[in-house]
Amino acid sequence: MEDWQNGGFGLYLHWPFCESKCPYCDFNSHVSAQIDQRKWRDAYLAEIDRAGRETPGRVLNTVFFGGGTPSLMDPDLVAAILERVRGTWPMSNAPEITLEANPGSIEAGRFRGYRDAGVSRISMGMQAMNDDDLRRLGRKHTAAEARTAFEIARNCFDRVSFDLIYARQDQSLDEWRKELTSALDLAVDHLSLYQLTVEDGTAFGDRLAKGGLKGLPDEDLSAEMFELTQELCDKAQMPAYEVSNHAKIDAESQHNLIYWRGGDYVGIGPGAHGRLTLRGKRYATEAPKSPAIWLGLAETGKPAELQRNALTPEEHGLEYLIMSLRLTEGLNLARLKAISGMEPDPQKLVQLVELNMISVDETHIKATAKGRLVLNAVIRELAGG
Repeated sequence: MEDWQNGGFGLYLHWPFCESKCPYCDFNSHVSAQIDQRKWRDAYLAEIDRAGRETPGRVLNTVFFGGGTPSLMDPDLVAAILERVRGTWPMSNAPEITLEANPGSIEAGRFRGYRDAGVSRISMGMQAMNDDDLRRLGRKHTAAEARTAFEIARNCFDRVSFDLIYARQDQSLDEWRKELTSALDLAVDHLSLYQLTVEDGTAFGDRLAKGGLKGLPDEDLSAEMFELTQELCDKAQMPAYEVSNHAKIDAESQHNLIYWRGGDYVGIGPGAHGRLTLRGKRYATEAPKSPAIWLGLAETGKPAELQRNALTPEEHGLEYLIMSLRLTEGLNLARLKAISGMEPDPQKLVQLVELNMISVDETHIKATAKGRLVLNAVIRELAGG
């Protein structure tokens, strides 16, 4: 068995367009007045055909439409893509097919079209549950519109997840407690809960560099918010299975688990990343970020990739270490050694156990709740940094 089979095989399709650019967003998203969805359909289908020729016979476990705002895609476009996907790879018995959506772009008719096309799960970018913070985050929808959108999605799909951002400007611990309690009352089976991070190159990053963006929480308050998140989600029987993701039993995002468990996935679309094991070597793939460049390459039948790099065993092992320690299930020591020959320093393991940062048994290393608060530091120690 090749190592990627421990994680599975998925397909990520990137739709790069949004109605507007959020000030905290560093994803590859663009605002465009006109989109020729027929051209984009032909480009996606060409890339699916190309990927299928490289990975014949593989059983596909998941498909994920990410963005951008994929809920701006015509249902006919989604249907054409999924029809080609089903004709390209054998599918698992119950494939998870997720589409990301923004509340402002959700319509009942459109969502019935996605469902009929084969989408089985919606991931909704709610981000906050009050109007003041939604405005601060640059979101175009209101809290009431978000709840309405959630109900529309819930009526069409059995599985609906939504995202919230916390540790926002001037947000108190008690305010987050009330908001998360309300979110857990609303949730179906999955929540993604992210602390606000300010990235370089975003509007928030520029604002912070100029001395703006006041009221961000300090490290102590951020840690308290993280701990409260774990406490409330545990009580609601939606524990963390990954640092920022919470789910009821058997409701985890199967697509994202492919990433964190080190599986293979095809990345199609502007800026999409992928990981592919071909002829015994694992490759990191990346597509050009520019929608125009990517579309032009795909239209002419050229591989719409910016680069494809073979990972060394050491790089593969480090990537597995970084990703697997985000999961509650942790890192398999035998697998790490088989991938790369790496074995964590026993002395560092003892030190981290004594600090209550990790737990170690005969087969696995797992980050503790305390360790997940400073996970990057834990990973640096285990990687020998």
